[in-house]
Order: sequence, then structure tokens, then C-alpha cells
Amino acid sequence: MTSHRQAGVKARPGFPARLGPIQTAVPPPPAVSRLASHRPAPAPTGLGMDSSAVRLSMVNKLAQQGISDKRVLAALGQVERHRFVDSALVNQAYEDTSLPIGLGQTISKPGVVSRMLELLLQGQTSRLGRVLEIGTGCGYQAALLSHVCSEVYSIERLRGLHDKARDNLRPFRLANVHLLFGDGMLGYAKGAPYAGIIAAAGGEALPTCWLDQLAVGGRLVAPVAAGAQSPGRQALVVVDKTPQGLRQTVMEAVHFVPLKSGIA
Repeated sequence: MTSHRQAGVKARPGFPARLGPIQTAVPPPPAVSRLASHRPAPAPTGLGMDSSAVRLSMVNKLAQQGISDKRVLAALGQVERHRFVDSALVNQAYEDTSLPIGLGQTISKPGVVSRMLELLLQGQTSRLGRVLEIGTGCGYQAALLSHVCSEVYSIERLRGLHDKARDNLRPFRLANVHLLFGDGMLGYAKGAPYAGIIAAAGGEALPTCWLDQLAVGGRLVAPVAAGAQSPGRQALVVVDKTPQGLRQTVMEAVHFVPLKSGIA
């Protein structure tokens, strides 16, 4: 079920305060790769599929399943998911299924990605401000976020995936996407506060630093372990940071790769 916003809660910031110094002691900040502004390169040929037609079909199916935010649907229609999967899996790119991207990681189902983006944007009438993505993976969700957020900081702990995402995103030349290689469990204090935080991996609990780096009025969407009563299961959790404190809402069951610390 979906939570309703409490009366009197301020709208989430459209764009949090500009970057400031790190507030707490953390390891040296990860390197940031910036993607300069330019139009996307032409779609690759020889795929044996009309990518625009199958992408539209995917969007229509997601709309029928309940995704109603027009900004999310528009982003899904614009970002070519087949650019982010291996060539051997390209014919499955627009199916509502997760696919392996290497190093034991996956690109999430379009249905799950769209659901999380819709929750992140819920209640926002304009473009969301600065957002932190935990787990860049192959870069697909970062590309989607670039269409609905003013600025995206995306952090990945696996060097191989960080490099893959950089290569995947380079043709799009997204000026508002910054890729970081580092420990996502630490967040990225230099970019805080964030209007939104979204995580593509689930742990036993939400790291405190994520909540600290979330702006007042901001929202966090992440999978979290369901608890001892449901071992091995995860649930989608939404946390709103209000002037009165944190408000958490547990949503539906999901399945994500485990949240891990460190870099590799």
C-alpha cells in the first residue's frame, strides 16, 4: 500500500543547497566521472529488433500494471535499455525481467525500477533536485534519473561495474550525471544534502549516514531485509525526512542483491 503525506509537511526541496565541505570524517572522496552534455549517439544497428517499438510496448505494459507517473514513463521510453545489457541478452532487454551484468550483479526489472522512481518522485510536481544513487550497476537507472532529477550522484563499489557504467553512459553525454567509485554504504557526504536517495542493494538496516545525508523534506527509497520472521526476504522501504523526524513506510516484497561495504 502507498503512504499518504501528512498535512503540514513541507514539499521536498527542488534543489538542495550547493555542495559544501564534508561534515564527518570519512575516507578520501571517490573519484567523480562527469559526463558532458550532448545528444545521445545514434542507436546501434544490427540488433534484429525495432528498439523504439519494443520500448514503447514495455512502457505500455508498465502503465497497464499501474505505473502512472508520466515523467517516469517518458524516461523509460527515452532511455534505450538494450544499450546497458550484453549483446547476447539484447533480445530480452525490454522484457520485465532482471538480467545479469557481470560480477554477480543484475540490472533490475523495468517494473521494479519504475516503481522505485515513481515512489521517489511521489508528491513532486517539478523535477527533483540532487539525488544520490547507491549502486550504479550498468548505469541504466542513472540514465533514467537524469531525466527526472536536476543532478545525479551515482556510486558503485565494484570497479568493473563502475567502468562498464561509464562506457555505457558516455554516448549519452549526460551533464547532470556524476559517477563515483567508492563505498556506497558511506554515501557521499560532499554532495549532501540530497532531495532523494535510491538504493539498488538491500541490507539488514539502512545506513545511518544515508539518513544524515538526506535533506529535510527529502525521501529515501531502498530495499531492506524483512527481518527474522522472513529470513532471506526483502521489502521496499520509503523513508521521508520531515521537520518532525523520520517517517518510514514498508511497501511490497522485492529481491535485490545484498548491500556490501568496501570496494573491489
